[in-house]
Amino acid sequence: MQLVEQHVVSKSDPRFATIDQAAFASKNLYNQANYQIRQAFIQEGKYLPYAAIFHRLKHHEAYCALPRKVSNSILIQLHQNWIAFFKEMDAYREDPSKFLGRPNIPGYKDKEKGRNILIYDKQAIGKRVFKKTGKIVPSGLGIEIETEVSWEALDQVRIIPRGSCYVVEVVYQKAEQPAPVDPKVIAAIDLGVNQLAAITSTKPGFRPVLVNGRPLKDLNHYYNQQRAQHQSRLACQNRKTSRKLDRITTKRNRRVAHYLHTASRRIIDLLIAEGIGTLVIGKNRLWKQEVEMGKKNNQQFVQIPHARFIDLLTYKAQLVGINVLVQEESYTSKASFLDLDPIPTYDPNRKEKPLFSGKRESRGLYRAKNDRRVQADVNGSYNTLRKAFPNAFPESLLGEQGIVGPAVAPCRLVDKSREDTGSSVSMSRLNG
Repeated sequence: MQLVEQHVVSKSDPRFATIDQAAFASKNLYNQANYQIRQAFIQEGKYLPYAAIFHRLKHHEAYCALPRKVSNSILIQLHQNWIAFFKEMDAYREDPSKFLGRPNIPGYKDKEKGRNILIYDKQAIGKRVFKKTGKIVPSGLGIEIETEVSWEALDQVRIIPRGSCYVVEVVYQKAEQPAPVDPKVIAAIDLGVNQLAAITSTKPGFRPVLVNGRPLKDLNHYYNQQRAQHQSRLACQNRKTSRKLDRITTKRNRRVAHYLHTASRRIIDLLIAEGIGTLVIGKNRLWKQEVEMGKKNNQQFVQIPHARFIDLLTYKAQLVGINVLVQEESYTSKASFLDLDPIPTYDPNRKEKPLFSGKRESRGLYRAKNDRRVQADVNGSYNTLRKAFPNAFPESLLGEQGIVGPAVAPCRLVDKSREDTGSSVSMSRLNG
């Protein structure tokens, strides 16, 4: 499996100017190649593939401004963008309802401010220097990048422009190492806001676990305040962005990524410890485009990158041999798990609304038919699991000694990061 090791090169870094100059040259080549392809496509109705555009530009100054292997990577990247456009157009013609709008042909990057990615494959990296110093030296750049990746595992190096900085991504291979887990033991995750994740399982005696989402809410709230204040000052100057705005956005994104990485790592460790070999994650299509929870709640929900969280959980689970299934989760928060209500799939053409035994009393509490209360996110998580595996909870598993007893008494995910690394991530324990 391919993984990435990231390094941030800020503007104060001596390597920044060299990288910026190369990224600008990459933009020039991208725009020049894209111009040739667009003109042929618009004027003549034909597409120029990678080989054709290579022969047109192999002596062009934009192509020769970078090492040939890097220039070739840029042309391949553009070719892939066009191929993706054609595939999306075919899918759009078949069913436009799957899209928010008609796909557009690949556009140009800004002539002055635009920068483009730099890709250095293994042949464009100095092997002798790496073997001697353990540092990566991309061809033609003259800079060094420290890494913990071995030469055998190294695949390529990508340098990506991120506004006020560049992110150097060292792509490497890591072999899967299956853990002692049982695929027949299933866990499910319900994603949310106050509770970032609610984890349940078919394992008898498993106590549902909640991952705190409030630190992300606080982080986003503080970022929104900073952004609003700064944008109001920029508006007085008839400006839309600034270096400071880029810095606070980059800082917020990195802190969110750190929290999600930490939370996903703790969840996978928990699954391994419990011997759980199958993970179901609830997700609805276009759930953030069609959300209607009020202005405040919409902002809180949309700003949490749940899709990225699912990606992190997926690859970390696959590395240890845990199967991952992403499940459509309509009506899972309304149905009663304790009463084993049938859970239909959302249909906009359905005339009669489904009826359920229980009711959600408040944001974090669900009341079953017999007036027994259960944590609302835990109820949704169990129903997501039941929707993916309808026979996962026979009546023999229900009861105080099976599923029901622990289901009404969830606990918080233990935060070992303070003990292990001194991290500031907060995942405090829930008493009771």
